[in-house]
Amino acid sequence: MTQTIQQNTGEATQNHPFIEELQWRGLLHDSTPLEELNAHLNEKQRRFYIGFDPSAPSLTIGNLLAVMMVVRGIRAGLSGVVLLGGGTGLIGDPSGKSVERSLLPVEEAQANVERHRKMITTIIERAVSSDKIPQFVDNYEWLGKLTIIEFLRDVGKHFSVSEMMRRDSVARRLNDPNQGLSYTEFAYSLLQSYDFMRLCQDHGVTMQMGASDQWGNIVAGIDYVRRVLREPVHGLTCPLLLRADGTKFGKSESGAIWLSADRTSPYQFYQFLLNLADEEVKNFALKFSLETKEVLDGLFQQMNDAPEKRALQKHIAEEVTTLVHGAEECKKAQAISAALFSGDIRSIDPSVINDFFNEAPSAVLGRSVIDGEGVSIIEFLVQSGLASSKGDAKRKLESNGLSINGDKVSADRKLTTSDLLHENLIMAKHGKQWKVVRFE
Repeated sequence: MTQTIQQNTGEATQNHPFIEELQWRGLLHDSTPLEELNAHLNEKQRRFYIGFDPSAPSLTIGNLLAVMMVVRGIRAGLSGVVLLGGGTGLIGDPSGKSVERSLLPVEEAQANVERHRKMITTIIERAVSSDKIPQFVDNYEWLGKLTIIEFLRDVGKHFSVSEMMRRDSVARRLNDPNQGLSYTEFAYSLLQSYDFMRLCQDHGVTMQMGASDQWGNIVAGIDYVRRVLREPVHGLTCPLLLRADGTKFGKSESGAIWLSADRTSPYQFYQFLLNLADEEVKNFALKFSLETKEVLDGLFQQMNDAPEKRALQKHIAEEVTTLVHGAEECKKAQAISAALFSGDIRSIDPSVINDFFNEAPSAVLGRSVIDGEGVSIIEFLVQSGLASSKGDAKRKLESNGLSINGDKVSADRKLTTSDLLHENLIMAKHGKQWKVVRFE
């Protein structure tokens, strides 16, 4: 198989608005030759596609970057197709993985596909007008009907094994004596290439997009479509979203930031963005914000002039949380953050206090502990686990760093039912450590 693709080596003379935006945001990693790609996009409205792997019930913030690529393409005048991998998700993409994925049952993959469809649709609806929502397709529709004979005859014969073995995602696994690579994973690239051919043939798609770890698969698909359909198709990738330590924000990675509220609450999501370091938040702004270059440049200048005000972090936390979870959930997250920062705990609305309760260390005590004359503050600290002993409790009180429901307390204080928030909670803080105690 002759490779017909190259990495970016120069600027196109007349950039399409989509390419222009990707470049100033630092979102263009690899592509077919830019001069050809720009000419292709400028000729008429083109259709692109990007795929999502249903390997988990929820998408992560790493997948949000791909969703934003869809949004940016649509806002730049292109037409989008979102491919949900109900078929390829049963195989598992080896790209960027050191071990083989667990194979999903068909029913689980299809359930995840529907969850992803709703999640992506909701986010895109907040970013573009309702008449520009992309088309959604599930590749199980055609891969589920593809026989092994058809696959080997119509797809496999167009791929060189030696060429495939040179790809990073394959070579890395083959060179690891402890892992290796199954034929199932080895054939994944062929299935993705077949997807591109079907989308080009059936839906007029002429450009595939993905993260940089998909470049090898995209290259294979472009070459296959050009051979089979003789169509001038193209591809491009954006950089992966990486943590400060260089690891991915993947579904199988520890500490994943999920887009579904049942896995990462809106408050937790907002806090993650609000607490981004200065060296990270500019990267997040370029990748996720829908603000113009002029607005972002102004925010970057504010960060440089007064980093202690964290204006950029506050803006990105509000914008992206609203995009993912909606304005109402963002306001609730902001209310919790403001109350915790000010110490005005009693102002937190009962409808959102459980969000914080779910995130902070917690303890449950019997209601009898606080009934009647109540419980001494020292005994409360020990029973709730905020202090390891009565001596430790006294030291914490002497440091004047302990507060109950936002108020400083002394060693002779007793807690009674009048101290309960929303009839069953006490929120204690020592230094920067919060603890929520529920009385049942």
